[in-house]
Amino acid sequence: MATDAPPPPKGGTDTSPAQPTTQSFVQVHESAEFGELRRAYRSFAFPLTIAFIAWYLLFVLLSNYAGGFMGTKLFGNINVALVFGLAQFATTFLIAWLYSRHAATKLDPKAEAIKSRLEADA
Repeated sequence: MATDAPPPPKGGTDTSPAQPTTQSFVQVHESAEFGELRRAYRSFAFPLTIAFIAWYLLFVLLSNYAGGFMGTKLFGNINVALVFGLAQFATTFLIAWLYSRHAATKLDPKAEAIKSRLEADA
């Protein structure tokens, strides 16, 4: 019976990186530093998620119940509904860009520090 597992290393030394223990993960999870990382993520993600859902629901509700307003022509064949619909795409990309910036400046350095410390302790 053949196995896909690689052969054991020569000389009896294991070359795979050391794995943190379950206790290490629990300690990190309960640490103030990890709590700060979660807070930094949630303080950005939750308000923007709520704002975007409200903005999307406004678009849907106006499309269903305010047809006259949404059909108002702004210029040429461009009406309010088309502008709102395109603005949905624009806000999606804007939020993605803002999150990318926030993650790179605020979240990634904190997460990398936690990860480095966890790997060093293993």
